[in-house]
Amino acid sequence: MTDPVTVVIDPLEAHLLKADTLRVGLVVPVSGVLGLLGPCAINCAMLAASEVNARGGLLGRQVELVLVDAGAAPAEVAREVAGLTRAGAVQALVGTHTSDVRVAIERVTAGTVPFVYTPPYEGGARRPGVYFLGEPASRQVGPGLDWLVDNRRARRWFLLGNDYVWPRLVHASARAHLRARGATVVGERFVPSGSIDTGPIIERLASVRPDAVLVNLIGSDLVAFNRAFAASGLGCARLCGALEEHGLLAIGGDTTGELYAAMGYFGSLSTDANLGLAERYIRRFGPAAPLLNGHGHGCYEGVMMLAALVRRAGSAAVPAIEAAADGATVVSGRGALTLSGRQVRQRVYVGRADGLDFDVVTSD
Repeated sequence: MTDPVTVVIDPLEAHLLKADTLRVGLVVPVSGVLGLLGPCAINCAMLAASEVNARGGLLGRQVELVLVDAGAAPAEVAREVAGLTRAGAVQALVGTHTSDVRVAIERVTAGTVPFVYTPPYEGGARRPGVYFLGEPASRQVGPGLDWLVDNRRARRWFLLGNDYVWPRLVHASARAHLRARGATVVGERFVPSGSIDTGPIIERLASVRPDAVLVNLIGSDLVAFNRAFAASGLGCARLCGALEEHGLLAIGGDTTGELYAAMGYFGSLSTDANLGLAERYIRRFGPAAPLLNGHGHGCYEGVMMLAALVRRAGSAAVPAIEAAADGATVVSGRGALTLSGRQVRQRVYVGRADGLDFDVVTSD
């Protein structure tokens, strides 16, 4: 039985109440366009922290989580995080949220506390003290594009995403990859987060008739688009860069055989490690708990990797962690993850929606 873990749900409480624990800021969305990710992410972080505490905690202290809502505007989230770190109310950060929120947090923390960022990201420079567990854009989309080109003869592509850094750089990688495969991009559109108007998008798709759509929308926008697409009767493949089990449930599932997702993790992975994780998750939170999914699972990995870094360094200070970070390893549902150059290299899986679950069709 794992030890209990405290979650401070009001950051003000972390300021007012001193504790002899090691406090980790858990930066996840519980509101806004990505709010549907929050429940599983919190559960997975709690499970990981409980397992860390069962092994004696970190630096002789139990781990405590402080919840920060990453669903607000990036500047607002960054102000909340900055207040907590500067006051010493949290000693480290684990985040699952959009890249624009991450960039804002990086600016205000400036490497003063370790920050483990778990979802797919745009790639590029990696600042001291920030550690990435997700797939960079250059790796995430390739396997799915190749599979659809080879198996669905998808030669004409439309690119659709929210208007911020991650979708834009995923699209740039996709353009280069498709060009190398002799495929063409017949259209592209970016939409503001949280205010998608699906009508004009569906009309545009109907006019250009692509073989496939690369969809880099997030959260409720991704759900709204896929619902509208299903209702439209259009018949082309969709490859999504942020679709996980909760999103699939929210759109009512899919049985067309033409809805795909490219992720580093699916709850349906049949590895021994994942089966063990699922068993511990259900034992802790019950059979009606939110489904294990890529974003939630990332929070499990994030807390575990933070613990591995602190133990390896013998300190929660960024300079000590930087000196010891390469080689830090954890085992999660997708296997062993080892840091090198502040990032990990892992498989990308392509799953095809089958009702309310994903069947993995390929990986790389």
